[in-house]
Amino acid sequence: MYIHIIQPTDNIDSIAKYYGVSVTSLIQNNGLINPYDLVPGQTIVIVYPEQTHMVRDGDSLAEIAAAYGVPLIQLLRNNPYLSEREYIYPGEIIVINYNTDKKIATNAFAYPYINIDTLKKTLPYLTYISVYNFRATGQGGIISYYDDSEIIKMAKDYGTIPLMLLTTLTTQGEPNIKIAFDILTNEEYQERFIQDMLSIIKTKGYYGINLFYNYMTNANREIYERFSAKLADSLSKEGYLLFVTVNPNIKLGETEIKSEIVNYSVISQPVNNITFLNLIWGTNDGPPVPVISVNTAKQFLDFIIPGVSQDRIDIGLPIIGYDWTLPYIAGQTEANALTINAAITLADDTGAVIQYDDTSETPFFLYNQYNNDLQTMHITRFIDARTINSLLDLITAYGLNGIGVWNIMIFYDQLWLMINTQYEIEKLIPDNL
Repeated sequence: MYIHIIQPTDNIDSIAKYYGVSVTSLIQNNGLINPYDLVPGQTIVIVYPEQTHMVRDGDSLAEIAAAYGVPLIQLLRNNPYLSEREYIYPGEIIVINYNTDKKIATNAFAYPYINIDTLKKTLPYLTYISVYNFRATGQGGIISYYDDSEIIKMAKDYGTIPLMLLTTLTTQGEPNIKIAFDILTNEEYQERFIQDMLSIIKTKGYYGINLFYNYMTNANREIYERFSAKLADSLSKEGYLLFVTVNPNIKLGETEIKSEIVNYSVISQPVNNITFLNLIWGTNDGPPVPVISVNTAKQFLDFIIPGVSQDRIDIGLPIIGYDWTLPYIAGQTEANALTINAAITLADDTGAVIQYDDTSETPFFLYNQYNNDLQTMHITRFIDARTINSLLDLITAYGLNGIGVWNIMIFYDQLWLMINTQYEIEKLIPDNL
């Protein structure tokens, strides 16, 4: 695998010729929306399959899978564009295998109203899917927002384990610290919470729960530990999983982490998995810092290991960008979210050159916006293939379980290309394809 950084003289044809691959494969693999208008600093991922098949008259995907002794879902994973197609055509090249020598578990977050085509395209890559549809209420009750029956069924059809994601946050990320601590400190509320949760899991067909912890500190972690142990005991008796997603609220100084690191050793013991992830939303009133920092993640892992077993840890990855107006003014400036492709398009539209922050290992660019005689400067920060590759290297180096992706409402081709071509993605239940 190679990551190519677009230079001012590059074009899609010259890149394809240099690496000895087809233009079609570059466009399809990278999900390029403007392949003939590339942006300096943009990343292109080049991969080489281990085994391919040229489609012949009369071939079907099921027959090709059977001929090579591979599951149909593997063909969908190696050729994601096929999920959007009803037919395959003679002369097409179908990827059968990549040379993957490592394993990874993938957990992704989604709302139940995710576009069905996007869901179908993503599920072949997922070990778990955490469905953001449930909120704890006062006195330990649980409410849901949307019909989640279709996403649960489709997940199982594709061999992906569905988990109910439960939080005290609203779907827009608005917190309610009072509800969280009422449940954590009141045994009567806890009993109602656990019974309601078990009823939902059984009725809807989830395999377990992913509980989001947003307010944990060293000062209050004991109540989280007791609650997690109680919850894990109730779930395990029924054969269900307990995942915990923690917002670690870490901040990085010039050379080191400034904020308190919580001791997660006790809370990690009864759970099946612990994901460290900052949930981020459509707007951001914080300063224009990177959406993720690989350097910060490394320092964080150094703090919490060996207190937490590496094979239970997922590192979170937000696939999002933000655009800030400069200068940033606390309490006034609010950044708007945008997709990775939208960030690249914005750089193209404004004539910006994408730069790279070596500390966080994330891309960014600056541009000016003009409105009549008024000029404002902007900074846009996002992630790209280099960020993903460095994060995957951390997962391998530390022997972690896998990655938690926030979120999959938009399909990001390069992310799944890089995971799928380097790792065997764990599937723990059979698919029904």
